[in-house]
Amino acid sequence: MMKNIIALALLGTLVGCVSSTEQLAESGDWYQIGYQDGVKGHTERSYKDLAKLGGAKQSEYNEGYTEGVTEYCNPNFAYQMGISGQYYEGVCEGMPESQKFRMEWQRGWAEYSN
Repeated sequence: MMKNIIALALLGTLVGCVSSTEQLAESGDWYQIGYQDGVKGHTERSYKDLAKLGGAKQSEYNEGYTEGVTEYCNPNFAYQMGISGQYYEGVCEGMPESQKFRMEWQRGWAEYSN
């Protein structure tokens, strides 16, 4: 019984993670849209781009984006991102460890590109 509950909880978590941007916009979860963009290292969407998805709440999006990009910009994972071929869009510039992040990413990217 306990295993079934745990399995259902994990499944619910996984299903929640695969929500598309359109689904999140439809449900009004602008924070999660911002978080997903940030944690994937995508550049921040403009208000115009958000408005195309529906009744955008820019402040909620910005809050989520800031949290996501802060997680993404961890220099301890930058090398792995580069060596796996993940392109860096420059979203960490201006962050406290941006230079270290960029250097580690470039080191991994150089190995990936060879």
